[in-house]
Amino acid sequence: MIRAYKLSDKSALIAIIELHTPTFFASSEKEEFDKYLAEELEQYFVIEINGQVIGAGGINYFLHARKARISWDMIHPDFQGKGYGSKLIEHRIDVIKSNPKVEKIIVRTSQFVYPFYEKNGFELQSIGKDFWGGGYDLYLMEYKN
Repeated sequence: MIRAYKLSDKSALIAIIELHTPTFFASSEKEEFDKYLAEELEQYFVIEINGQVIGAGGINYFLHARKARISWDMIHPDFQGKGYGSKLIEHRIDVIKSNPKVEKIIVRTSQFVYPFYEKNGFELQSIGKDFWGGGYDLYLMEYKN
Protein backbone atom coordinates (compact mmCIF):
# COMPACT_ATOMS: atom_id res chain seq x y z
CA MET A 1 0.00 0.00 0.00
CA ILE A 2 1.31 3.43 -0.94
CA ARG A 3 0.23 6.19 1.44
CA ALA A 4 1.28 9.63 2.62
CA TYR A 5 4.27 9.87 4.98
CA LYS A 6 3.58 10.33 8.70
CA LEU A 7 6.06 11.52 11.32
CA SER A 8 5.83 8.07 12.94
CA ASP A 9 7.45 6.60 9.77
CA LYS A 10 10.68 8.54 10.28
CA SER A 11 12.60 5.97 12.36
CA ALA A 12 11.86 3.19 9.85
CA LEU A 13 13.08 5.39 7.00
CA ILE A 14 16.25 6.39 8.84
CA ALA A 15 16.91 2.68 9.37
CA ILE A 16 16.44 2.03 5.63
CA ILE A 17 18.83 4.80 4.58
CA GLU A 18 21.39 3.43 7.05
CA LEU A 19 21.09 0.01 5.38
CA HIS A 20 21.95 1.68 2.04
CA THR A 21 24.96 3.63 3.35
CA PRO A 22 27.61 3.60 1.91
CA THR A 23 26.44 1.37 -0.96
CA PHE A 24 23.98 3.87 -2.45
CA PHE A 25 24.14 6.93 -0.19
CA ALA A 26 27.16 8.92 1.00
CA SER A 27 27.45 9.03 4.80
CA SER A 28 26.58 12.75 4.83
CA GLU A 29 23.22 12.07 3.20
CA LYS A 30 21.58 10.67 6.34
CA GLU A 31 21.75 14.12 7.93
CA GLU A 32 20.48 15.72 4.70
CA PHE A 33 17.56 13.27 4.60
CA ASP A 34 16.70 14.08 8.21
CA LYS A 35 16.67 17.79 7.28
CA TYR A 36 14.55 17.04 4.21
CA LEU A 37 11.91 15.30 6.33
CA ALA A 38 11.89 18.15 8.85
CA GLU A 39 12.09 21.20 6.56
CA GLU A 40 11.84 20.44 2.83
CA LEU A 41 9.05 17.90 2.62
CA GLU A 42 6.33 18.69 0.08
CA GLN A 43 4.82 15.34 -0.87
CA TYR A 44 6.35 12.18 0.50
CA PHE A 45 4.96 8.67 0.20
CA VAL A 46 5.74 5.39 1.92
CA ILE A 47 5.14 1.81 0.88
CA GLU A 48 3.80 -0.28 3.71
CA ILE A 49 3.32 -4.04 3.66
CA ASN A 50 1.62 -5.80 6.57
CA GLY A 51 2.26 -2.78 8.78
CA GLN A 52 5.97 -2.54 7.89
CA VAL A 53 7.35 0.50 6.09
CA ILE A 54 9.52 -0.96 3.32
CA GLY A 55 10.28 2.12 1.26
CA ALA A 56 9.54 5.72 0.43
CA GLY A 57 9.97 8.51 -2.07
CA GLY A 58 8.98 12.11 -2.52
CA ILE A 59 8.11 14.90 -4.89
CA ASN A 60 9.36 18.45 -4.79
CA TYR A 61 7.84 21.13 -7.00
CA PHE A 62 9.52 24.04 -8.77
CA LEU A 63 6.43 25.57 -10.34
CA HIS A 64 8.24 28.75 -11.42
CA ALA A 65 10.24 26.43 -13.72
CA ARG A 66 7.20 24.21 -14.44
CA LYS A 67 8.98 21.11 -13.15
CA ALA A 68 8.84 18.54 -10.38
CA ARG A 69 11.63 16.44 -8.93
CA ILE A 70 11.42 12.85 -7.75
CA SER A 71 13.32 12.80 -4.44
CA TRP A 72 14.73 10.53 -1.75
CA ASP A 73 13.77 7.13 -3.10
CA MET A 74 14.62 4.09 -1.03
CA ILE A 75 13.40 0.52 -0.72
CA HIS A 76 14.46 -1.80 2.11
CA PRO A 77 17.09 -4.24 0.74
CA ASP A 78 14.90 -7.25 1.57
CA PHE A 79 12.20 -5.92 -0.78
CA GLN A 80 14.32 -4.73 -3.71
CA GLY A 81 13.88 -6.36 -7.10
CA LYS A 82 10.19 -7.09 -6.47
CA GLY A 83 8.67 -4.12 -8.30
CA TYR A 84 7.97 -1.91 -5.29
CA GLY A 85 10.33 0.84 -6.43
CA SER A 86 8.73 0.93 -9.86
CA LYS A 87 5.25 1.11 -8.32
CA LEU A 88 6.39 4.02 -6.18
CA ILE A 89 7.81 5.84 -9.24
CA GLU A 90 4.59 5.21 -11.21
CA HIS A 91 2.48 6.52 -8.32
CA ARG A 92 4.45 9.76 -8.11
CA ILE A 93 4.51 10.28 -11.87
CA ASP A 94 0.71 9.95 -11.86
CA VAL A 95 0.47 12.50 -9.03
CA ILE A 96 2.76 14.89 -10.88
CA LYS A 97 0.96 14.47 -14.21
CA SER A 98 -2.30 15.48 -12.51
CA ASN A 99 -0.78 18.94 -11.93
CA PRO A 100 -1.23 21.00 -15.11
CA LYS A 101 1.48 23.44 -13.98
CA VAL A 102 4.22 20.80 -14.34
CA GLU A 103 5.78 20.15 -17.75
CA LYS A 104 8.99 18.36 -16.78
CA ILE A 105 9.84 15.61 -14.27
CA ILE A 106 13.45 15.18 -13.19
CA VAL A 107 15.41 13.07 -10.76
CA ARG A 108 18.86 13.60 -9.30
CA THR A 109 20.52 10.29 -8.56
CA SER A 110 23.93 8.62 -8.63
CA GLN A 111 25.83 6.27 -10.89
CA PHE A 112 24.74 3.42 -8.61
CA VAL A 113 21.01 3.82 -9.20
CA TYR A 114 20.57 5.53 -12.56
CA PRO A 115 19.87 2.23 -14.43
CA PHE A 116 16.72 1.85 -12.30
CA TYR A 117 15.48 5.24 -13.46
CA GLU A 118 16.38 4.47 -17.10
CA LYS A 119 14.24 1.36 -16.82
CA ASN A 120 11.40 3.57 -15.58
CA GLY A 121 11.44 6.09 -18.43
CA PHE A 122 14.12 8.61 -17.42
CA GLU A 123 16.97 9.71 -19.70
CA LEU A 124 20.37 10.93 -18.57
CA GLN A 125 20.89 14.68 -19.08
CA SER A 126 24.21 15.36 -17.32
CA ILE A 127 26.77 14.03 -14.82
CA GLY A 128 28.46 15.96 -11.99
CA LYS A 129 31.50 14.34 -10.40
CA ASP A 130 31.52 13.83 -6.61
CA PHE A 131 28.31 15.86 -6.17
CA TRP A 132 26.94 13.81 -3.25
CA GLY A 133 30.40 13.16 -1.78
CA GLY A 134 33.67 11.56 -2.86
CA GLY A 135 32.85 8.84 -5.38
CA TYR A 136 29.11 9.66 -5.51
CA ASP A 137 28.38 11.41 -8.80
CA LEU A 138 25.23 13.34 -9.69
CA TYR A 139 23.25 11.85 -12.57
CA LEU A 140 20.58 14.34 -13.61
CA MET A 141 17.79 12.59 -15.48
CA GLU A 142 14.53 13.66 -17.13
CA TYR A 143 11.33 11.64 -17.56
CA LYS A 144 10.61 11.05 -21.25
CA ASN A 145 7.53 8.79 -21.38
